[in-house]
Amino acid sequence: MPSDVPVFPENSCEAALFAAMQARDPATGRHCARVAALSVALARACGLPQDEQDVVAIAARLHDVGKIGTPDRVLHSPKRLNKDDWEIMKAHAAVGADIILQTDMPRRELIALTVRHHHEHFDGSGYPAGQSGHGIGLHSRIVSLADSYDALGDARPYHPARTHAQIMAILNREAGSKFDPDLLRVFEKMIGDSPLRVP
Repeated sequence: MPSDVPVFPENSCEAALFAAMQARDPATGRHCARVAALSVALARACGLPQDEQDVVAIAARLHDVGKIGTPDRVLHSPKRLNKDDWEIMKAHAAVGADIILQTDMPRRELIALTVRHHHEHFDGSGYPAGQSGHGIGLHSRIVSLADSYDALGDARPYHPARTHAQIMAILNREAGSKFDPDLLRVFEKMIGDSPLRVP
């Protein structure tokens, strides 16, 4: 992580959940830290006030906390998941939101809402609720875009790490279907000379 990546506000609940997630799967922990940095940078580029940037930071750091409950055979599958296992994997968004709601974390309802809907798609094809367009909260749309950018730039068992140019080509193909096209334009401008940009 570059040295000029911001340090996010943290409370004991968030720290404990993040530590549990890292212990469960260190790669997921590293991914979530990178997604948080990307999400905050995008929130700033959108002009969100500091209190909303803080919500985005925490939600992004914890967006995959529900994977604590995902079985190893699914979480660490070396190949693309079959239909049944994919349904198990998809549950992590709602499970993560439910975990956050059990804490006394400040603004937990908004943080949990962001986590619950970070896999919704702009065209309504995402999960868990099939929300669409601007019916998906802005915080969730921000985390979704940052999550995809980082995942595409990271080597996975079923795909190699992509370059920045390759990632942006994929994201632009999915503008209007998976992603908010206006938000993607802000992200593209922000990431161009950012230290968070993948090679």
